[in-house]
Amino acid sequence: MIMNRRFQLLVFACLVSTSACAQSAADQHAINQAVSAAPDEMKEGAAVYGYNDDGTFKLIREGSNELSCTADDPKREGFEAACFHNEVFPYISRGRELRAGGMNGQESVVARGEEIEAGTLPWVEKQASQYIRYGEEAMYDEATGEVLNSSMRFVIYVPGETSATTGLPTSPMGPGAPWLMSEDTFRAHIMVVPEG
Repeated sequence: MIMNRRFQLLVFACLVSTSACAQSAADQHAINQAVSAAPDEMKEGAAVYGYNDDGTFKLIREGSNELSCTADDPKREGFEAACFHNEVFPYISRGRELRAGGMNGQESVVARGEEIEAGTLPWVEKQASQYIRYGEEAMYDEATGEVLNSSMRFVIYVPGETSATTGLPTSPMGPGAPWLMSEDTFRAHIMVVPEG
């Protein structure tokens, strides 16, 4: 009886404000997309960001743990949802700002490196992780709330580390093998790209 009454109130609220219900459904889809890249035990507490209709970035859900996740950008080809340790998020957000201002990806990396060096952009102190669900053929299924035909890759930022300090090669030994990219720079990171 109580559940039926709650359902009736929800239906009434949707009839009164269809746009609010549509926005709520859109936000839930964005949350599903974003946290599809997160470890299971971190999904519920992750902050989630998505996109307004005009392409601007927005916070959809406040977080309660160390992870921030972004939904797929509907204006870009393919699918990519990513989750970052909160220490990485300012760097990612700044890159978005710089690219919106006309810089290409490499230019924004150089600019952010200079800002980190100058102390105006916070960066990872020790290690921090990033999880990416992606795929050219990947797609989000609204009916099931799942991302189909996607792959995962994993990044662990280790600023300043080298092949010598980590014992890792600077190219992968094979599918799924960890390797160190951008060694001896602020962006040094361990890459893991599972097969498939």
